[in-house]
Amino acid sequence: MSDSRHTRLLIIGSGPAGYTAAVYGARAMLEPLLVQGIQPGGQLTITTEVENWPGDTMTTGPELMVRMEAHARAMGTEIITDHIAALDLSQRPFVARGDSGTTYTADAVILATGAQARWLGLESESRLQGMGVSACATCDGFFYRGKEVVVVGGGNTAVEEALFLTNFASKVTLIHRRDSLRAEKIMQERLFRNPKVSVLWDHTVAEILGGEGNAGVTGVRAQHATSDAEQMIPCDGVFIAIGHSPATELVRGQVEMHHGDYVKVKPGSTETSVPGVFAAGDVTDHVYRQAVTSAGMGCMAALDAERWLSAQGADAPVELTAEA
Repeated sequence: MSDSRHTRLLIIGSGPAGYTAAVYGARAMLEPLLVQGIQPGGQLTITTEVENWPGDTMTTGPELMVRMEAHARAMGTEIITDHIAALDLSQRPFVARGDSGTTYTADAVILATGAQARWLGLESESRLQGMGVSACATCDGFFYRGKEVVVVGGGNTAVEEALFLTNFASKVTLIHRRDSLRAEKIMQERLFRNPKVSVLWDHTVAEILGGEGNAGVTGVRAQHATSDAEQMIPCDGVFIAIGHSPATELVRGQVEMHHGDYVKVKPGSTETSVPGVFAAGDVTDHVYRQAVTSAGMGCMAALDAERWLSAQGADAPVELTAEA
């Protein structure tokens, strides 16, 4: 017989949004349960240096997430190692089922399941992640001052990443598998005008080179889309910019979505289309996708959830304020 747990606030996901929501939810005396998921700590656990987290000149992604988890526990959040396989939002209380066999019921839910960068699927790409392969120019561009980098992709994301990287890199090569970009025309014009950018058309990345000893990326092996002819492009970093996939499988068909299956929230809020269900972080953010903005949204979600629960006449917790 499976176990059953009830909580006033269930937080699904354990990145910056989930842990911050847990801190604020616990401070509001909601006694939240946080289910970590299959990748505790989220995308930051595969990030090395982090230099844009306020208060830390330099830390690492794993270190930051360990501290966030410890903070949430210290505030009183119960953190559970499980993965939510199914979530039913059609009944009250809401019902979630974990891979462990446990059934969780909750008066309110915060979705903080995040998003994953889409990757090329190369063995060399996986092996060199954190050693010169990245999916976030805003996060890692600073490390490539005066160096040469490659950006892979042809949409708005790729062009934005390439233009951003020109602030640091000496040369940016954009590799696209077609003979035209999908990005907005005005962005294409900015790209083509930038003297630091060159575009390699009709090519794919067959292999990312490097990783010998302690060395990082040294180049890419690019292959022509039709002739299969190859060329080597020396570079110090490779940025994969072919989009992100929000982890919204649990709520597909249950809450309103937009922009390619990101959870839609009401303006200035974390409220979804289902009362009592809130969304925070990369699962709803198709624009910024930063740890600090995810954490901010986690705070908002806890504030919204506390106020919503209070309005339902549930055992009234102490009023939660927005102070840090």
